[in-house]
Amino acid sequence: MSTKGFIHSFESFALVDGPGVRYCVFLQGCKMRCKYCHNPETWACDCGEEWTAEDLFKKVFRYKNYWGKDGGITVSGGEALLQLDFVTEFFRLAKAKGVHTTLDTSANPFSMDPEYLARFDQLMEVTDLFMLDIKEMDDEKHKALTGHSNANILAMAQYLSDHGKEMWIRHVLVPDLTDDEKGLQDLAAFVRSLKSVSRVEILPYHTLGLFKWENLGIDYPLKDARVPTEDEVKRAEAILGIEKGETVQTADCDSDALKGC
Repeated sequence: MSTKGFIHSFESFALVDGPGVRYCVFLQGCKMRCKYCHNPETWACDCGEEWTAEDLFKKVFRYKNYWGKDGGITVSGGEALLQLDFVTEFFRLAKAKGVHTTLDTSANPFSMDPEYLARFDQLMEVTDLFMLDIKEMDDEKHKALTGHSNANILAMAQYLSDHGKEMWIRHVLVPDLTDDEKGLQDLAAFVRSLKSVSRVEILPYHTLGLFKWENLGIDYPLKDARVPTEDEVKRAEAILGIEKGETVQTADCDSDALKGC
């Protein structure tokens, strides 16, 4: 019997959720409570539209002609790893048809427990690219920002690196919150220690999700936060040693040789 998952929404022509043109599936449920979250309606784990992996893939695969040679399917959230087995089955169906698969995650559910790793390893086998959000390097700041530790998040990045799985690392830049020089320097050092990061991106903070907090009756904690200026974004990119959207060379493995790591 096909595994069932709970879907929040779809985007059939996504251009910022991985390489090329992609069909993006947003899953329901997330345990983190990021202060700048732009999709708070995805937090609840007990709702969403129920789909089997097989039926979902049939729906998505109809759009294959739009993807070209560089695009494919992305699963995002909420937090996709809360439905790990569903994503694994969905991606397995995609790989059987030669479709490129990307997982967009904040890694909060990741665990080094052997039973969890056995399931995660199956997911890795059918995932071509992991897009990993690293919100803060300092654990206490991460707890204040999201309500959770980042220890398992950094552990997942290391685990993916050790297994040669391609990653894009992304960091949301909020002025006076996630833009301190030490934090960015620590992030740059961590990224350089990994062997399979092919891209690093700064995502400028925006307020497009503010109305969702208001509609849900949730107090927005960053009422005074502002959008970063172009110079502030460039400063952060300079500290990370990148330009916008630039591929990077990390540790002892360059982006052209990731599969050999």
